[in-house]
Amino acid sequence: MSESPQEPAQATEDSPAADDSPAVDDSPATDDRDPAEAVVAMVDHVLAVAATWTAWDGKPAHVDDRMYTPHKAIRRVADHLVDHLAELEARLVGEEPQPDHWHASASTTEADCAPFTQEDLDEARSRLTRLARIWANRLGQLTEAQLDRSPGDGWSFRQLACHLTESTYYADAVGDLS
Repeated sequence: MSESPQEPAQATEDSPAADDSPAVDDSPATDDRDPAEAVVAMVDHVLAVAATWTAWDGKPAHVDDRMYTPHKAIRRVADHLVDHLAELEARLVGEEPQPDHWHASASTTEADCAPFTQEDLDEARSRLTRLARIWANRLGQLTEAQLDRSPGDGWSFRQLACHLTESTYYADAVGDLS
């Protein structure tokens, strides 16, 4: 299994970008998929896998150096969509995006370990489907130039969308439990 999705590197006083050493390009690869459709397809994949999680036995999956549960996977996908949507919207209006303070997948909460019920699946479907539509609607309104030459610092909006598709990692870490 691949490593978990990575966030764009932020330049700090100790990072290569700040000390003029050659920077490693960690930009997500793009492809010929429509970015809006790619985000929707990612959410569709996550929800298809999540549909099997009502059979979860309560034992977390240990993948790479992290622990994953159904609730944590849904939380991480939703947080990832919200985080980058906030970044996109801020950059579009010329604001600096708010700093990322998520604990990300390093943190597993007590709520993450709760049983995953049919009602939880219904809530996840509502939440993630709506977030995917917001992304699809926003990306669908951008020109090709805006997708590829996005305002502000950071990845292009096309790269952000491709990066979001890596969120299937969280669902795949829990796996198909049918």
